[in-house]
Amino acid sequence: MSSVEPVVGVLALQGDVREHIAALGRCGLRARPVRRPAELSEVDGLVIPGGESTTISRLLVTFGLLDPVRERIASGMPAYGSCAGMILLAGEVLDGRPDQHQLGGLDVVVRRNAFGRQVDSFEDDLDFTGIEGPPVHAVFIRAPWVESAAPGVEVLATVPDVPEAGAAAGRIVAVRQGSVLATAFHPELTGDERVHRLFCEMITSTLVSGG
Repeated sequence: MSSVEPVVGVLALQGDVREHIAALGRCGLRARPVRRPAELSEVDGLVIPGGESTTISRLLVTFGLLDPVRERIASGMPAYGSCAGMILLAGEVLDGRPDQHQLGGLDVVVRRNAFGRQVDSFEDDLDFTGIEGPPVHAVFIRAPWVESAAPGVEVLATVPDVPEAGAAAGRIVAVRQGSVLATAFHPELTGDERVHRLFCEMITSTLVSGG
């Protein structure tokens, strides 16, 4: 692992892998795909991309990554999950498959596909704690939301509580707990790298503190 410039891995089993690598590259970071335990050992932080959470769960087992990723997260490695990544990082999932594996890291209960089917995908502007500037434009695609969060979890963004938001109004869609960050939406699809920059700051802070 790097002691000078962070190396960020992107779990490359399924989902928006190239988009995350490109977004990290635009931030000036060294990013590389992670498919094997040996590759995981060479990174300082890990992005778990959007995609299909049950598929990624199965592939984590197939590629021998489930326990190594769990162990790295438990030992303090920074991790960021978008959409399906949020589901995998949650401690509990509602409406998930009984054979689905969780990576842990977030003391939250997440509802899978909470926003509905693909045709129910939508976009909104969110105030995001810890990110300066204008609201973050969020793209939700078959997205989860956080049903509940433990006291140690920091809520970073919620869907605006307005009538047009329907059942999603006020729902939690971005959280942080220690070195773990998650969003229900896909910042890698918008060209706004501020969420990725926040994650890089988390990695750098962890390296400086020796965590």
